[in-house]
Amino acid sequence: MAANPRQRYIRWFNEIGIGDVPLVGGKNASLGEMVRELSAQGVKVPNGFAVTAEAYRHFLSEAKLDRKMAEILRGLDTGDIGNLRRRGLQVRQAILAASLPNDLEEEILSAYDRLSEGAPPPLDVAVRSSATAEDLPDASFAGQQETYLNVQGHAALLDACKRCFASLFTDRAISYRVDKGFDHMKIALSIGVQRMVRSDLASSGVMFSIDTETGFKNAVLINAAYGLGENVVQGSVNPDEYTVFKPTLLQGFRPILQKLVGNKEFKLVYDIGGGKMTKNVPVPPDDRVRFALSDDEILTLARWACIIEDHYSEKANHPSAMDMEWAKDGLTGELFVVQARPETVQSQRDRTVMEVYRLKQRGAVLVTGRSVGEKIATGKAHVIKNVAQLHQFNAGEILVTDKTDPDWEPIMKKAAAIITNRGGRTAHAAIVSRELGLPAIVGAEKATEVLKDGQEITVSCAEGETGFVYEGKLPFDVDRIDLKGMGRPRTQVMMNVANPQEAFGLSFIPNDGVGLAREEFIISNYIQIHPMALIDYGQMEDPSVKAEIDRLTATYSDKPQFFVDKLAQGVAMIGAAFYPNDVIVRLSDFKTNEYANLIGGKRYEPAEENPMLGFRGASRYYHPKYRDGFALECRAMKKVRDEMGLTNVKLMVPFCRTVEEGKKVIAEMEKHGLRRGEGGLELYVMCEIPSNVLLADQFAELFDGFSIGSNDLTQLVLGVDRDSSIVAPIFDERNPAVTKMIATVIRAAKAKGRKIGICGQAPSDYPEFARFLVEEGIDSISLNPDAVMKTTLMILETERARAA
Repeated sequence: MAANPRQRYIRWFNEIGIGDVPLVGGKNASLGEMVRELSAQGVKVPNGFAVTAEAYRHFLSEAKLDRKMAEILRGLDTGDIGNLRRRGLQVRQAILAASLPNDLEEEILSAYDRLSEGAPPPLDVAVRSSATAEDLPDASFAGQQETYLNVQGHAALLDACKRCFASLFTDRAISYRVDKGFDHMKIALSIGVQRMVRSDLASSGVMFSIDTETGFKNAVLINAAYGLGENVVQGSVNPDEYTVFKPTLLQGFRPILQKLVGNKEFKLVYDIGGGKMTKNVPVPPDDRVRFALSDDEILTLARWACIIEDHYSEKANHPSAMDMEWAKDGLTGELFVVQARPETVQSQRDRTVMEVYRLKQRGAVLVTGRSVGEKIATGKAHVIKNVAQLHQFNAGEILVTDKTDPDWEPIMKKAAAIITNRGGRTAHAAIVSRELGLPAIVGAEKATEVLKDGQEITVSCAEGETGFVYEGKLPFDVDRIDLKGMGRPRTQVMMNVANPQEAFGLSFIPNDGVGLAREEFIISNYIQIHPMALIDYGQMEDPSVKAEIDRLTATYSDKPQFFVDKLAQGVAMIGAAFYPNDVIVRLSDFKTNEYANLIGGKRYEPAEENPMLGFRGASRYYHPKYRDGFALECRAMKKVRDEMGLTNVKLMVPFCRTVEEGKKVIAEMEKHGLRRGEGGLELYVMCEIPSNVLLADQFAELFDGFSIGSNDLTQLVLGVDRDSSIVAPIFDERNPAVTKMIATVIRAAKAKGRKIGICGQAPSDYPEFARFLVEEGIDSISLNPDAVMKTTLMILETERARAA
């Protein structure tokens, strides 16, 4: 729209940009920037206008509020919650009691009428506060001022504008400014008036162009729930969570790494005919278990997040992770971005020093939820159920509540940790906890019922995406690792990774990739169902097993596809975390007794006297009893590589007893589109049976490399069952018979030009064993994460000694 020269206090979004923060505040400047600069790239932003900061100053001057407000705030003590509340209320009442100047009212209403052109009256708009000091690189001001939705008509708009002005002096905004060193009287407020997106009829949420917990920069995190977006922002519901991998998304792939369904129990909708503008209503049970966005919509939003991040990074001349809000219009089906601001926590972290928190022991689990941060804290629980109890909270306690909002911030900064019943990783409690450096668990559902006042508890966010609240004060360690100046050894140092939830965080440990990613953890924890039970779901006779499968696969009519998607997502999280380094995924290696423990598994598994030497590993993949189950594994791996573009994922066949068996497995994989060499696919074999060593030259004709499994190899060389307490002391990977086997296979692999590494426990436990491997010229050593740094230093020392 063309500028209207008679409007002194109004700027349309297409007239402003990121350089106009002093005039229209951070939120409006960013909206204008996207309208002007990113619309051509497909990013959609609802149209609107800004009421300038000059309008706010004009209002204060005309109503003679300046001196009155300064007098009220003189002697303010934000540490005294009663003092803070009293003064904040007096300032807000003074603003609300004053009248807007006539010329300002006229300009606002004229712009509103112009925005309404072509729409049936009265136009519904969002009225958003936009402070001139917000959205700075080191201060988010998130949620400090108010937003009003579904505002219709002249009178409601003017009232909402005045309430926005007053919200510059909410208790939390006053407290935040004091903490950040901002002068109350030097900050002004602009207002954004924007066409409403009818997400009350669809869905909305928040997204970040960085992983909010670990700072992993290659992921877009999207939260989604039904209805208007305030429920997600405020943490009133537990939303869906989607993770998308940026590098291969930008190459044209569809890398949705993870989809977690939230219970989305309420949605915020228009209050038609009511006294308010909006109201919360329950979501029907069937809709709660469905995802709020389609895959195409998830990918569109993720692409927009990348476009927005790239644009702001170019403007700032440095990488700029972004925090955005989005909404889907239920009338048109269109997606929109309604806010974008710099992310202010992970982007500010010092990456030269790494802190790793580790529990020394676990206790009884009281509640679980979504973890925020990666720390551990202990203390006394203090359950607070409403804002009237805030003054009772003491420093060092663990805050337990239903959800937080910005009014709670003065006590949140006193807490050792925070636990809420509701909310996702982009809720208010999560954002503020990150900013304060506190561990928090959100979406813990019944925390306020289960946890008791004064109860000693431990809050652990150091075990992946699931946060655990344990009974009692448990001991824990904090390792601080200085990464500055550490060299890389010639021998590749890789990691053994089982839990996809930990992968993003582990990727920051200096490494050369993943030498062993186990499928078993993903199948046990994410899938839980025997693959053959999913294939035979239609013939399932046991009602209890069928009910359990129905519960876990509620969003799937195609039950086998559940196995494929969940396995693919688990592997993809690990593959993406370490991209483009190699991630070697070992195909399933459950024993029959372990398979039998999966849901529906007893029907398919024989009872074996010695499962360790029975129907396991390669022998299952081509056998009629499991061949169809293995097909699902192959489909999942093909999805990871072909659909998600994670071609750094290599595959490894475990417990392959004979060369002929290797050929059968390769033929089975080829049936399902996994052909060695095609698309760069490398295929490895575990070296864990004496036959793998003795016939290494023949196995090398079939496979691209070997990974020594020192646990099973030691058992089979020495004839020791390490689970037997009687003979377990004989089990020792350093036994000369074992080391001779390992030295032999390293030489054989080298002679054939094949890669060889080790992924067993021994190098993690014994530094001298790792030295032996380096001296034998092994290509890679894959370690448990907690052993990577100390072993890397030892390898560097060994390599220097050899070179001397």
